[in-house]
Amino acid sequence: MSQSFKVIPGTKDLLPPESTHWQNVEQTIREHLAHYAYDEIRTPILENTNLFVRSIGTETGVVQKEMYTFDDKGGDSVTMRPEGTASVVRSYIENNLARQD
Repeated sequence: MSQSFKVIPGTKDLLPPESTHWQNVEQTIREHLAHYAYDEIRTPILENTNLFVRSIGTETGVVQKEMYTFDDKGGDSVTMRPEGTASVVRSYIENNLARQD
């Protein structure tokens, strides 16, 4: 019996020409942000679970229902980031970006 795989509900594939449209939008935004001396920060998709628990609390719907969490080979709790704020702040602090201004 063959199994059919479909996109997960609530998500979608971006295919041409829609993906090309979004690339153009993103490029326009990058150009505007560069004009004001903003640069992009890309953070890992996986972070230590405590980063999110500490930043948004244990009683929120995000922590209780929307986070994919597992233990890595070393036994540490790791989470796919549900949003980007905590990861960007962690990166900003860890890489001492405030001192680079």
